[in-house]
Parts: sequence; structure tokens; C-alpha cells
Amino acid sequence: MPEPQEPSVEPALDEQIAAYQREFRDLDPQVEKVVSALGRLNRRMNVAYGRQVAELGITNPEWEVLKTLVLAGAPYRMGPSELAKRLGLTPAAMTHRIDRMAAEGLVTRDRDETNRVRVIVELTDEGRAKWLEAMRMATAFEEELLQDLTATERALLGELLIRLLRRVEDTQPDAGGRLTGLD
Repeated sequence: MPEPQEPSVEPALDEQIAAYQREFRDLDPQVEKVVSALGRLNRRMNVAYGRQVAELGITNPEWEVLKTLVLAGAPYRMGPSELAKRLGLTPAAMTHRIDRMAAEGLVTRDRDETNRVRVIVELTDEGRAKWLEAMRMATAFEEELLQDLTATERALLGELLIRLLRRVEDTQPDAGGRLTGLD
């Protein structure tokens, strides 16, 4: 019987950059350090958030729907096509997600009383309670994450990240949604 293999360990950031430079001499190590650190931070934060919402009995995709409905404002209602668009999903994927969430009591799906053809997805009290608890957990995690930064450093980091985000949004306007045509 083969021995179980150790999980692969990601190389240290400096090791990764050195390997990249060895293979691609035009690499700017400062740029690579920023981009690689952001990528790693994003992955690790997504894992942490995933663990938190799993404790509440929901998934990251379900959390995204709850968050989108809350962002829409009271009464926390939206059509499935608008939800799909905001989340970068196909209508079929959105329907599947809404079906699961309705079965779990997180949302309801009803016909619009003013337009019987239109369907409305609405956050339930249970869905809002899960969202609130996830926010409490995320806030504690985020405070811990940034505990070593002063208020000034947090403000500066926020502004710098927003500048990077704007650059991506300006140069890659479709980067926030579903990628198509990559098959």
C-alpha cells in the first residue's frame, strides 16, 4: 500500500520570487511581491471566511447571496436575474442556488404581486440572522488580522488597495463578473 504523501507546501514568498526571477529575468521583484502577497492573502482569507460560514451551516456561495440581498436594502428583495448579474452567475446556476437556499429557509421565492411573470427572491428572518452572525464573526477575524497596524497604516493600506482596485476596474471592466469565452 502506498504511503500517504505530505501535502504540498507553498514556498516562502521570497523563494517563489527568486524562482520566478531565475526563470524570467524581466520580473520586477517588488511588483511580484505585492501581487503574490495579495493573492495569498485573498486565498487564505477566503478559507477563513469559508470556515466561519460553515460553522453557521451555510456555504460561501450562500453567504454571497445573503450579502447581496442585504446590500440591496430593506425589504431585502431582488429578482433572480439581477442577483445572477451581481454575482457573475449564469441564470441556471442562480436558480440552483436559490432552490437550495429556499429549502434551507434562508430566502423565499415568490411571484411579484405587480407582475405575476416576475419572481422575487427575499431574505428571510433566518437568512438575515445568519448574515448578522457571519458579520460578527468576520468583524472579529478582520480586527485580529489588522491588529498590528496603526489606524494611520490601516487608512493608508485601504487607500492603496482602493487605488489598485480602481486600476483593475478601469483596465478590466469585466473582471468583476463571470468570465466567458475562455473554453
